[in-house]
Amino acid sequence: MEFTFSLGVGVLTTAGIYLMLRAQTFPVILGLTLLSYAVNLFLFASGRLTINGPAIVGESAQYADPLPQALVLTAIVIGFAMTAFVLILAIRARADLGNDQVDGRELPPRRTAVEEALAERIDKNQTNSKQTRDKRKHS
Repeated sequence: MEFTFSLGVGVLTTAGIYLMLRAQTFPVILGLTLLSYAVNLFLFASGRLTINGPAIVGESAQYADPLPQALVLTAIVIGFAMTAFVLILAIRARADLGNDQVDGRELPPRRTAVEEALAERIDKNQTNSKQTRDKRKHS
């Protein structure tokens, strides 16, 4: 069970970091959310939660520690507020800049294969005409 739990935390952390390294804002927001889920699960695991353990009321041999639960609950609330705030910032940046790139720069437009072939032909014709003019000058 511990291996499966730690593998889940590792997968969430890895996916979160991978998405945070993307150039668009929406994958960065998803990456932050996945990373916060991984941290929440890690906090649960560090609390050594017991199954069906009583709360700290009276005396018991083994009780449920409320501190990890309080930390995770606080982290969930803060994570939700952070995600909502960053999402609003991303929407505003998309409206102001016209793209969703993290750095705000626009990507160069992609050329189709036909446009690429046409650009190569134009460059070739310009080079040939320049060479022809140079030959006429020197003659």
